[in-house]
Amino acid sequence: MDATAKPGFRGMKGLKKQRRIQVILLAFVAIVVATALIGYAMRDGINFFRSPSQVAEQPPAPGEVFRIGGLVEEGSLTRGAGETVSFRVTDTNASVPVSFTGILPDLFAEGQGMVGTGSMQGDTFVATEILAKHDETYMPKEVIDTLKEQGVYVEPAKE
Repeated sequence: MDATAKPGFRGMKGLKKQRRIQVILLAFVAIVVATALIGYAMRDGINFFRSPSQVAEQPPAPGEVFRIGGLVEEGSLTRGAGETVSFRVTDTNASVPVSFTGILPDLFAEGQGMVGTGSMQGDTFVATEILAKHDETYMPKEVIDTLKEQGVYVEPAKE
């Protein structure tokens, strides 16, 4: 060792390297924890969209909350006791029976686009929320995409 070398210099360099590694590991752990917390918080807030054909091909797990959308099948709307309503939602290839208890949107009607949130109970989709078009030409994007994939989407007439 050189007589002019500073005592403890080598130890200081190792300490800085060790601190840098600790900071990097701490940042990595913080990112992992934050990601896990965000995922945990959002687990109930994520609802996947499915068309009636997708529900028929791959039935969802019992109790799984998802969104279903399509057109309200002509002639399928029946009103039960109180605020209970049942109808069928279709994408022209398949249809799924839907049951809903609550107040339907004013613009809800047969042959019109709708999206419902809920879960399957047996063969029936039990909706907790129903959304309908908000004007004469509106249809939910997911419903339009599904109908386009099947080649049955018709562009609404522009005025």
